[in-house]
Amino acid sequence: MTNPFKIAIYSDGAQLEKMKASLTTGFVSGFTTNPSLMKAAGITDYWAFAKEAVATFPDSPLSFEVFADDSATMKKEALKLTELGENVFVKIPVLNTAGESSGPLIKELSEAGVQLNITAITTTAQVKDAVENFAANTTNLVSIFVGRLNDVGIDTTAFVKESRKLCDTKPGSLLLWASTREVWNIFEAEKQDCDIITVPPGIIDKLAKLGTTAEEVALDTVKTFQKDIDDLGFSIL
Repeated sequence: MTNPFKIAIYSDGAQLEKMKASLTTGFVSGFTTNPSLMKAAGITDYWAFAKEAVATFPDSPLSFEVFADDSATMKKEALKLTELGENVFVKIPVLNTAGESSGPLIKELSEAGVQLNITAITTTAQVKDAVENFAANTTNLVSIFVGRLNDVGIDTTAFVKESRKLCDTKPGSLLLWASTREVWNIFEAEKQDCDIITVPPGIIDKLAKLGTTAEEVALDTVKTFQKDIDDLGFSIL
């Protein structure tokens, strides 16, 4: 299937086989991961996983997150991670668990030439803080957690629009829609001029069904119901 999207789609996970499968779909051009995904995937050696991922996908952007919660240690981790390859982006949370801004660290790392992916962003103030601290003429990702905001009933339309404007104030600041929940989010993110969207492998798999008509969805649904009824062996009469 021809990729109909202009927005870049990054596979979000920590299982190499699923990452490989995502790349073969023709929709995916990069990868992101995080500590929670690594925990779910059963990763026990972060460094070994990161090295293998870079070796497996040498031409694709890859984002790896720091583990520390203090700036001094995060800086050391970021400098180590960036040594993995030129395609590596280092994920820095926009704030630590004490609620303190990572702005000074972002500035320091960006000026040192580290490609950054600022993560866990949920407000325009946080977007502004990240973008203002990027060094000129650098490429960095601004990951806004749209799905998590939607999960608590927040309308994110204005947030995404304002985030786009803020990223445009500094060339190289790429707006990334994070915490995707459904295929439709990809269309939404593209319509709202995001540069990138991170998508779990399970949702990437659903892209094979693009072009299915509403009538076909209905027929497929009742066929699924009927198969489950037959498998259960239930009877009302």
